[in-house]
Parts: sequence; structure tokens; C-alpha cells
Amino acid sequence: MSVLVDGTRFSDDSFAPVAVATRSGVDESLHFGAGAIVAADRSIEHSIGDPELQIYPRSALKPFQASAMVRAGLDLPSRLLAVACASHSGEERHLAAVLEILELHGLGVDDLANTPDRPYGTSARRAATAAGVGPSALQQNCSGKHAAMLATCRVNDWPIDSYLDLDHPLQVAIHVETDRLAGRSGGSVSHVGIDGCGAPTHLMPVVDVARAFATLQHERSAVVKAMTAEPGLVGGVDRDVTRWMEAVPGLIAKEGASGVMALALEDGRCAALKVSDGSDAARRAVTTEMLRVLGVDVDGAQSDVRDTTDVIVLGRGVEVGRIVPLPWK
Repeated sequence: MSVLVDGTRFSDDSFAPVAVATRSGVDESLHFGAGAIVAADRSIEHSIGDPELQIYPRSALKPFQASAMVRAGLDLPSRLLAVACASHSGEERHLAAVLEILELHGLGVDDLANTPDRPYGTSARRAATAAGVGPSALQQNCSGKHAAMLATCRVNDWPIDSYLDLDHPLQVAIHVETDRLAGRSGGSVSHVGIDGCGAPTHLMPVVDVARAFATLQHERSAVVKAMTAEPGLVGGVDRDVTRWMEAVPGLIAKEGASGVMALALEDGRCAALKVSDGSDAARRAVTTEMLRVLGVDVDGAQSDVRDTTDVIVLGRGVEVGRIVPLPWK
């Protein structure tokens, strides 16, 4: 019988072990998560923890938001739509794409309402810091999404200043599209919160996040075409989402803050995950296991990607352990 954890909305079966961190030959930490592996017919093939657990997908929502914008009339070439789906690293190519979206629609950096930050990517952040460039909305990893949101407002003659308000026509359209993609009778979204960048983020079952990715694949949407054509713009140098999309034909993959991952293969098989403690390192480790369960040859043809995305535990700068995914049963 499920028992609520005091002081939380979680129960003792919300999460199950998904990864273990080792150090110097000893298991040091155990990470828990909730997730689902979903077949092409939308049935759950494997799950861990509670697949119906309500989560904020965080930036894994970006493909849904981009899909809503396309349906609302936004027309961008693939490389620009890809950065609209991105939690980009803040490399020059990313910033140039964001600026191009803005310029195409008579907008400027000052119109962006996302939270100023330094680049998300390690090399881009170091370069900006060395150059004395302070935090900015442009560099923040969600700036592509925000630029596309503003552009969609321009296309529809919607207000610009209030584009993040929950009752703004853009955000209403995103809410409707997220429910449509998830395909749950009666709707999937149960609550709308505010993400770190300031945009709305939708609370929904983790399995519905996976199913919404599958819908994008089944529809061969412009979002899928953009993400698969430009994986480097969706993430960046040394980012696991970029490497996996480059290695697996037709794969779309998107991480979200606080340990969220969602992905779908070209045939509609899909998966989603929420790491209970929000660890991105554990999320990266478990992504390999999700792909393995989906039938991707991570131990053969894609073993080089598996090896380069392994999560290393360091001691005085050298490898002393790893975060290892646990099998999904």
C-alpha cells in the first residue's frame, strides 16, 4: 500500500532506484527516479517508480511550446526553429540564431523577458567570463524559445510586453497544444507554474511527457525536422542530447532542469524520466539506460557515444568512480 511521505505530495512508491554513484570502489550515493518506456501504440512497456507522477517537464516542454508556435503561424527555417527548442550552450552560433529570429521580426534583445544568465555550456561560459561579458538574457539558455515566443506574437499581432502572462493568447495556445500532444482524455496539464527563465511550465504525468514526444514523431512535425536536422543547435558542444541525436537517426531528445529527460525514436517509441533529487548527472547516466531499453544499440554501434557521455566521478582531477544506471525492470 502506498504511504504518503510526510510534508510532501510524494508517496513511498513515487520513485525507485535508477542510478548508483561509486567512489573508489564503494557505492557512495543512490539516485531515485520515476519514468516510463512507451511503445509505439502508446502503452507502457516498462516503468520505474510511478509513471503517472505529476512533474514539471521544465525545458523538456520546449518542443511542445515550439509546436504551438508553429501552429500559431510562426514560420522559421529549421536551424532557427531548432534553437527555439533548445536549452542552448550559449555558443556564438546559438546567439547568432537567436538574434536572427529577433531581427526577422523587428525585435531586439531588450524585448526578451527571460532571466539574465551566463552561457550554459562550459566552454562558452569560460569564454564569456574571460571576455568580461556579464550575464544577459541573450546568453541564457532559453533565449531561443523566448525569441520565438516574441516572434509568434509579432506574427499574430499579439501584445509583446505581456507574452509570459498565463492568460496571454500565446500561453493559452501552448497550454492547449501541450494537452493535444499528450492525448489524454480530459487533458494532461493539471497546473501551470513558472520556470526558471520566467516562462510558464506545465505540471503533467511523466508518461504524458513521453507520449507528447511520440505525437510529434507520428506527425512528422516541423519541430522534429528541425531538431533532427540541427542537433548542435538544440544543445551544443559536448552536450549529451546533441551527441545522442547525432548518433541515432530520427531521435529527438530534450533534457529539462531538475533531472528531467524525454526522448522519442522515429517509430514513436518513447521515454521520459524525472530524477527525484534533480541531479542532471544522474539524468545523463540514466538516459543511456532509457535508450538501451528502447532497443538502441548503445553497447555496439553507439558505444562511442555511450563512452563519451558516461558520467565520471573525480578525485583530485582523476577518475575514481562513475554514476552507473540501474536496469529498468
